[in-house]
Amino acid sequence: MSEIITFHGDDVPQSRPDEALFHVIPVPYEKSVSYGSGTAEGPAAILAASCQLEVFDGKSTPAQYGIYTHEAVNCDGGHEESLANIKEAVLNCLRHGKMPVVLGGEHTVTNGVIDALIEKYGTDFGVVQFDAHADLRESYEGSIFSHACVMKRTIDKGIPIYQLGTRSYCMEEHQTRVYNEIPYMDAEDIHRQGTDAFVLPDGFPEKVFITFDIDALDSSIMPATGTPVPGGLTWYQAMWLIERIVKQRTCIGFDVLEYAPMYGLHSADFTAAQLVYNMMGYAARSTGVRSFFQLG
Repeated sequence: MSEIITFHGDDVPQSRPDEALFHVIPVPYEKSVSYGSGTAEGPAAILAASCQLEVFDGKSTPAQYGIYTHEAVNCDGGHEESLANIKEAVLNCLRHGKMPVVLGGEHTVTNGVIDALIEKYGTDFGVVQFDAHADLRESYEGSIFSHACVMKRTIDKGIPIYQLGTRSYCMEEHQTRVYNEIPYMDAEDIHRQGTDAFVLPDGFPEKVFITFDIDALDSSIMPATGTPVPGGLTWYQAMWLIERIVKQRTCIGFDVLEYAPMYGLHSADFTAAQLVYNMMGYAARSTGVRSFFQLG
């Protein structure tokens, strides 16, 4: 068995799973990419780049709450077998009462994560989706397990969603948004109105899971993804939106997906790793998370 690269490497000793707030779960799942490929290499690239991060994130030291890095989830089987393996890995984290931090892999990964969260919390949570795409197709290229269908599968399971940064979707997805009254703030709205205009609607669940498709970021910042789209979020827009989410609701976990490393482009690896660590920081500093996970 190859040696596991842990998040932050030697700078942050591996915590015990029952002591670490953050359980980093690498998921090299890539089965339905429809344009650029390479998301299976994303988790390893993020972990390698994380070894170069500063432990102090500019506001706090989220690593002080403990980080436990799991072995990569086995995704060699078919869709259903791989999603079952993802579910079980996340459940192992949830059984300890900790926060899953899932590294993909294509966005289909979130299906397995949602199944684990439903087993733990029922349908008493919502999903806030950062994405260039709506991912609301019923099926795509003959598969209901396509990355382009992940949020449709989520709402089919009775989980409400809110979409941020979206800017590329087909008529079917637009109609699904309208029919299901899915709230959203597209990238153009964010650029025009500013991040302070973002407020989760009344009635949206108190507990939220954040799913961050890295193509939500503008392609000038993050070209290393399968389907980059211009007009996306700036770095600080993304940070401020995350900050507003964790101030308005209790974050119970998050994933970062669709990172497809480009050989020699170290800045993209580092950006993806910094995104993950900053999300840990915003979560650990929030009142809701500190209460929910009983942080000292």
